[in-house]
Amino acid sequence: MELRGAREKQLKNRRAIETGHNRAVVTGAVFAILFIVLAGRVVDLSLFQGSREPTLVDSPSMGDVVEAVRADIVDRNGVLVATSLPADSLFVDSKAFLEAGEDPTQAALKLARILPELAIDDTVKKLSSGKRFDYLVRTLTPNQKYQVNLLGIPGLDYQSDERRTYPQGPLLAHVLGYTDVDGRGIAGLEQSFNHQLTTPGGKLELSIDVRIQSIMRSALQDAIDEFKAIGGAGIIMDIQSGELLSLVSLPDFDPNNTDTLVGDAGFNRATKGVYEMGSIFKLFNTAMALDSKTVTLNDTFDASKPLKIGRFLINDFHGKNRVLSVPEILVFSSNIGSAQIALEAGTDLQREYMGRLGLLNTASLEIPEVGTPLYPTRWRKANTMTISYGHGIAITPLQLTSAVGAMANGGLLPNPTLLKGNSKDRLPPRRVISEEVSAQMRKLMRLVVLQGSGKKANSAFYRVGGKTGTADKQEGGSYNRRARISSFAGVFPIENPKYAILAMVDEPVGNKKTFGYATAGWVAAPIAKRVVDRVGPMLGLAPSAGEEQAYQPGDPLFIKVKG
Repeated sequence: MELRGAREKQLKNRRAIETGHNRAVVTGAVFAILFIVLAGRVVDLSLFQGSREPTLVDSPSMGDVVEAVRADIVDRNGVLVATSLPADSLFVDSKAFLEAGEDPTQAALKLARILPELAIDDTVKKLSSGKRFDYLVRTLTPNQKYQVNLLGIPGLDYQSDERRTYPQGPLLAHVLGYTDVDGRGIAGLEQSFNHQLTTPGGKLELSIDVRIQSIMRSALQDAIDEFKAIGGAGIIMDIQSGELLSLVSLPDFDPNNTDTLVGDAGFNRATKGVYEMGSIFKLFNTAMALDSKTVTLNDTFDASKPLKIGRFLINDFHGKNRVLSVPEILVFSSNIGSAQIALEAGTDLQREYMGRLGLLNTASLEIPEVGTPLYPTRWRKANTMTISYGHGIAITPLQLTSAVGAMANGGLLPNPTLLKGNSKDRLPPRRVISEEVSAQMRKLMRLVVLQGSGKKANSAFYRVGGKTGTADKQEGGSYNRRARISSFAGVFPIENPKYAILAMVDEPVGNKKTFGYATAGWVAAPIAKRVVDRVGPMLGLAPSAGEEQAYQPGDPLFIKVKG
């Protein structure tokens, strides 16, 4: 009887092993066919790397193979950026496994060689539990499934599932976000539109252009590498519609592999981070004073000596040490002159205009990662002076881009959006400055690029106007002169502004090429030039033609650099 029982057990084990090997052969053939079918849906799901052009992938129907539960996301040109593919999840029937007489430790070691994410101790517990169902790994790749079947381990089986895939890799990581193992969005648009994406016909069409996103990301990453910075942000916005054609935050991560979410890779500097943006605020200070008729372009202010605030002094980085006109204060980026203009306007008016420009409230955007501005609860005279040149108030790069757009588009503040043609439930742009003042600001912004600190943003093909900003970062209640934010914000083409551009680099370090400087004119302005040169043709912009208006002596916009 014992001999007969031993033979029956041996026969049962042999059948289980043979079944596992047979399943491997059959599954291999099935997956070869399935792989061919899936190739019709996604031509290339390889990860987006470096400066390689983005993969242009269509998203045709899967036919009768598998009906995806979660809808696709595409860019403004229909390029697939997020999709769901059929996958299998591996589970163990521990009772069947144990009845086959398998060794849990040996089986766990074999599985770990194929699936390194498995913790051996946890796997041994699951194999030994006696449960009829316990997940080991969710959403295997076809190759992983094939390799598991080759092991021929009894008690292992699969449940049909769905794997969220991002064909462009990290390119839109902070825009799209990602999903959890059960397919629920837990960041970015995946989270905000979780309900729509799980509804039939819920495909999402973005305002982002992956080509432009790729160019911005590449230029920004090169600058971060060159200046040994810790990160950066880049934005391109249509300043009429508010549509964002590019929104980059670095470092980023690969949403296909959340193990890449290390350090601050998941932090969205473009929309969540709030920073003192420095001298770019001089645009708003000048526009406020002109729009309120506090000053005219002909007015002058004495910038020959520092201004005192309590025990602190307001100085100019490269001071002219003379009386400056209003245009000169902006072009030469005078802190001393800007502070005096702000005092002329007054604290209440400054606060009102900062509110008009959307710089005191949280921006409205379709992702949850949006930062809240920081500004004085008690707005004193000293605050008025420092805010005039972008210190003492911290905002997001997204807010800055919208406000700079309003300087040049006729005075209307664009409402940013990540969705193409998104007009439903959105407030129309609101007027923040007059058309007349906006026309003056366009000329001033162009002069900054022609004669001021923005020279390296000047494109040979498209006229750019804008402003640089360099601000030391606050640490522990004081400013760290070794850590700064260097930014350029502008518009192009300046003669008929269509787009705003922002490039921000976080904690750049100067080098020999920049003579040790890490200021915005050296670090951020060149990014804007590089990007504008490349994206202009993609946007259908004709190169700027004709000679620019020559400002003659006597014209308040005529700037003569002395000494």
